[in-house]
Amino acid sequence: MKTSVIVLVLCWQVYAEHKVLHKDLYISGCSDSDGLDMYGLDGEELWYADFIKGEGVVALPPFVDPLSFPGFYEQAVGQQGVCKANLATSIKAYKNPEEKIAPPHSSIYPRDDVDLGVENTLICHVSGFHPAPVRVRWTRNNQNLTEGVRLSTPYPNADFTLNQFSSLPFTPEEGDIYGCTVEHKGLAEPLTRIWEPEVTQPSVGPAVFCGVGLTLGLLGVATGTFFLIKGNQCN
Repeated sequence: MKTSVIVLVLCWQVYAEHKVLHKDLYISGCSDSDGLDMYGLDGEELWYADFIKGEGVVALPPFVDPLSFPGFYEQAVGQQGVCKANLATSIKAYKNPEEKIAPPHSSIYPRDDVDLGVENTLICHVSGFHPAPVRVRWTRNNQNLTEGVRLSTPYPNADFTLNQFSSLPFTPEEGDIYGCTVEHKGLAEPLTRIWEPEVTQPSVGPAVFCGVGLTLGLLGVATGTFFLIKGNQCN
């Protein structure tokens, strides 16, 4: 049977700038079939190496000042070579320890306030799992969605479980139901969260009060007119 371990290099750097504490994070890891190289800051992913596409990916949102990482991808490729060259030694040294498995939790929410017909982004947050990977699937009205779907690199928590985000661009429409399904070896069955846009119905209170007031007003006018005519007839 073919055995492998994951070699993981985890580096934290803590520094203060204007009395604000910041935490840099660098992760480099590999197995016999996969690799990981990622930089983070204050719990957010900054950059990661996509070894399938052969490029580095800046993971910052578009509204952040652009950053460049010259030479980072080439450095990541070199680090993977060193990591995989040490796999055999690591397998022997660690004696293939039993893998600890923690099932994920998930939540789904929109990035911005929801207005029907206005483009938005749904976010599926998968947290507290170990080991990677998780598989995330999106649906709308039970139909699979793949266009525009993004999945971040797993990010470690303080207890060495992992967080991961998946995002889906969408335009909310009344009646649509979106689902985020998570699959992981720690789950007995896939974990699905459902989200649908909340449509605020216009309040009927003002219209009812206006209608009641108008009816009472007309009734008062009619009553007054009746007594006025009766009074004239008596005279």
